[in-house]
Amino acid sequence: MFSALLLQKSDSGFSAGLAQFDEAQLPAVAEGAVLVQPEYSTLNYKDGLAITNRSPVVRLWPMVPGIDGAGTVVSSEHPEWQAGDRFVLNGYGVGETHWGCLAQRARLKGQWLVPLPQALTARQAMAIGTAGYTAMLCVMALQRQGLQPGDGEVLVTGATGGVGSVAVALLSGLGFRVTAATGKSSEASYLQALGAQQVMDRAELASPGKPLQKERWAAVVDSVGSHTLANACAQVRYGGAVAACGLAQGADFPATVMPFILRGVSLLGIDSVMAPQALRREAWRRLATDLDHTKLESMVTEIGLTEVPDMAQRLMAGQVRGRVLVRLQ
Repeated sequence: MFSALLLQKSDSGFSAGLAQFDEAQLPAVAEGAVLVQPEYSTLNYKDGLAITNRSPVVRLWPMVPGIDGAGTVVSSEHPEWQAGDRFVLNGYGVGETHWGCLAQRARLKGQWLVPLPQALTARQAMAIGTAGYTAMLCVMALQRQGLQPGDGEVLVTGATGGVGSVAVALLSGLGFRVTAATGKSSEASYLQALGAQQVMDRAELASPGKPLQKERWAAVVDSVGSHTLANACAQVRYGGAVAACGLAQGADFPATVMPFILRGVSLLGIDSVMAPQALRREAWRRLATDLDHTKLESMVTEIGLTEVPDMAQRLMAGQVRGRVLVRLQ
């Protein structure tokens, strides 16, 4: 038997709580099934939405949430994976349409898994998690667009969140001058310790603004959306780029085309859920080498599986900074 966080929804209501299962109860996988023992998972924004039932993230009931996992392969029907191999999982609809990794066992498709880099432990990988992996995808996209240290300030919105925290650490470690936008003025020292040279109040970006504003940013990593993203685009310097990966403020984009057609600004959409394997493996390879792992501990709050529902409520209330690491074993 193993423990898992189970979400249930019926005419009588919604519930989220610990349940006991045996391996035979895990949902089947059509081909290339791999039985894994996650050692750590995380609590991401999408997990928070599912566990608090605030958004229709879950498409199949009942559901075990947990879009991230890292640990060991127990058994495998997939040719690339053998018992004892170390893995990382991010996305692919896990925790939405397929039982996820907020559990002590999971049955997954082999093609979803990425080898855990030797330089990372399972705990470190989940301290990074989908948030950090998404931040790395943003940095890679901006670099493919030509961004180099010395080009100017890089803005990171939602900077005390998981994506933002790792983005600040990554960019500063790569030599960029980072400005971190946050609504939590008390966290300025935290962001500066991660490498932010300046900290600004998110209120400067959160309200409707002019379609073109004073040029300031060489690039932007945005996990907020809505007016914040629109204002960020309006402030990007000629030829700059914005990597957009989230919607913490909203899914709307109340902007005009003017930054794009008058300043040559590029808006780069970042998807972490269905990103191809080659991109995933490159992102994790670089996370193992480009991220200062000593900074991870300052980002992390570690909890056990029983604490996840309460922490999810705190996450959705904006009371959590950095990364939430979930210890499973």
